[in-house]
Amino acid sequence: MRKNILVRSIAALSGIVMLAGLAACGDNTASTSNGGSSSTTKSEPISGDFQGAGASSQQAAVEAWIAGFQGNNPDAKIAYNPSGSGAGVSTFLTGATAWAGSDKALSDDEVKQSEAVCASGAAFDVPVYISPIAVVFNLKGVSDAGKHINLDASTIAKIFDGKITTWNDPAIADQNKDLKLPDTAITVVHRSDKSGTTQNFVSYFKDAAPNDWNYDLSENWPNSVGQGAKGTSGVISTVQQADGTIGYADFSQVGKLGTVAVKVGDSYNEISAEAGSKVIEDSQLDETAKGDNRVVVKINHETTAKGAYPIVLVSYAIVCPAYKDAKQGEFAKAWLSYITSSDGQKAAQDAAGSAPLPSSLTDKITKSIEAIKTK
Repeated sequence: MRKNILVRSIAALSGIVMLAGLAACGDNTASTSNGGSSSTTKSEPISGDFQGAGASSQQAAVEAWIAGFQGNNPDAKIAYNPSGSGAGVSTFLTGATAWAGSDKALSDDEVKQSEAVCASGAAFDVPVYISPIAVVFNLKGVSDAGKHINLDASTIAKIFDGKITTWNDPAIADQNKDLKLPDTAITVVHRSDKSGTTQNFVSYFKDAAPNDWNYDLSENWPNSVGQGAKGTSGVISTVQQADGTIGYADFSQVGKLGTVAVKVGDSYNEISAEAGSKVIEDSQLDETAKGDNRVVVKINHETTAKGAYPIVLVSYAIVCPAYKDAKQGEFAKAWLSYITSSDGQKAAQDAAGSAPLPSSLTDKITKSIEAIKTK
């Protein structure tokens, strides 16, 4: 009897040891970090107040990211001002925000300026949000009937440069023989504020229709055609208000407005997140971008990829590799880890209809984020 009890005791003890060993192994597996990406160690939740500012194109995605991030970090209070890319970068360069959102990569001068703000090194940018830029229009009998208009790069450029002024112009009509187009005057609506969306939009003209767009690249609208409106929401609101209007805006905020199907090769491709992603997959990194940890995409506007929509913005998050306030560094690293993770990208897709970061970029982005010092 005593021998049986001893055997059972040894067996029970062995089972406890085995369970402890399994638990220890579990501690070494990848777990979810603060932001939602995988990590071998689970760090403490982020707490404190953190500010960001910049691209209005990212607004819907950022709101979703804040909700997702705070689900794991309830004591983190995060605010984002969609002031526009230019204003957001300027604010970041004063040290007033933890990060900036920008539809335009940093200039060499801005990288240099950031050295005064960062505890060491210079700021860098990584892609966090990819979305097509819609050419939106409001035309009675067409957009309100749910119909697209087909246009090539040359025609779009001429419209926004005031060289085509009515909707039934032969350049438009010849590409839309199945539509009855009115002689309504075209009213161009563009951004009035400094905007990375503007620069992304007109860079398409520079590459795809260089003979029809003679302006230098800039975040500011380059001519006096049409009327200006502040922010993405301002452009959408202005286009919604009047018949005959045309503008450009992030795909996430198009609503019920008409959109242009853009010519690529021999076909006209409608806008979608998937179509925008195909352009990025057919693009390369910009080797002229100077500075450590930067991941900057050179968009291939002349793509011939099947089904691709060529007018796309790549929007960046801009951070320091080290912060004078350690808590800001902890937040920046956790925040970028989350928003570029599969969970973060899914949240953006659900909220804004954005395209996921292609696998060709994710390893490079992760390596840059890991360079952020938290102590």
